[in-house]
Amino acid sequence: MASKDSIKQTLIVSLVLCLVCSVVVSTAAVILKPIQQANKNLDMQAKILATVDLLDKKTDIQTQFKRYIETRVIELESGRFVEDIDAATYDQRKAAKDPATSVELNPEQDFANIKRRAKYATVYLVKQNDVLQYVVLPVHGYGLWSTMYGFIALKSDLNTLYGLNFYEHAETPGLGGEIENPAWQALWKDKQLYSSDRAAQPALEVIKGKASGTDVIHQIDGIAGATLTSRGVSNMIEFWFSEQGFQHFINRLKSQG
Repeated sequence: MASKDSIKQTLIVSLVLCLVCSVVVSTAAVILKPIQQANKNLDMQAKILATVDLLDKKTDIQTQFKRYIETRVIELESGRFVEDIDAATYDQRKAAKDPATSVELNPEQDFANIKRRAKYATVYLVKQNDVLQYVVLPVHGYGLWSTMYGFIALKSDLNTLYGLNFYEHAETPGLGGEIENPAWQALWKDKQLYSSDRAAQPALEVIKGKASGTDVIHQIDGIAGATLTSRGVSNMIEFWFSEQGFQHFINRLKSQG
C-alpha cells in the first residue's frame, strides 16, 4: 500500500489543486468581466463629464451623461459623421489594432508614436437647446513609459480649449504622472490650438519652462523633471489636431457654422 506522503500522491494533490484553482479563477474572470467593463465605461463617462465641468458626484453618472452628452462616430479621413456604426458599442482602441478597421502610420506621420490609427473615432458633443457648446475628443500618444489616453474639450469656436483630462497612463508618479494634476490641467483652459499664420498644423505645444512672450496663448508650461512626457503630450496634440486626426472634422464643423 502506497504511502499518503509519497511523491506521487503529493503531485496528484498539487495537480488537482492547480486545476481547481484555475477553474475558479477562470470562472471568476468570466463572471466579473461584464462588471469590470461596466465600471470602466462609467469611469470614462465621468472623465468626459469632468473635462467640461459637468460632473456632479451626487448624481448618477449614466443619467448625467445621457442628459448632457451626445455620442457620435466620425470618419477621420473625411470628418463626416457615420450613421451605420453604433456609437454606444464602438471601441476605437480595439479598432486601432485591427488592420481592417485601421491604418498603419509611417514614421513621418506618426508624431504620437501610436503605430496604427483607427479609421473611425468617437466624438462627444455637448449641446444646450441644440446649440453646440463643447466638443470632447479622445486623444492618445506615447510618453516616457506608456501610451497616455485622455480627452480634450474645445469650446464652440473649435479652436479654444476648455479642458484636458487623462484617464489612463503609466508615467512616473510625481514626474510625468503630473499630467493628472488639476493645477497643470488648468493651464490648458483658454489656450488656442491653431494660430492665424499656421492654420494647417496645430500651434499649441508643451514647452520647456514657463509659458511667456507673444506666443503664450499657444504654450503650456512644461512639467519639471518630465521632459519626455511633456514632449509626448506635445506630439499627441500635433498628431490628433493635424489632418491625420481631427482636423477634417473640425474644419467641417466650422464650415457648417
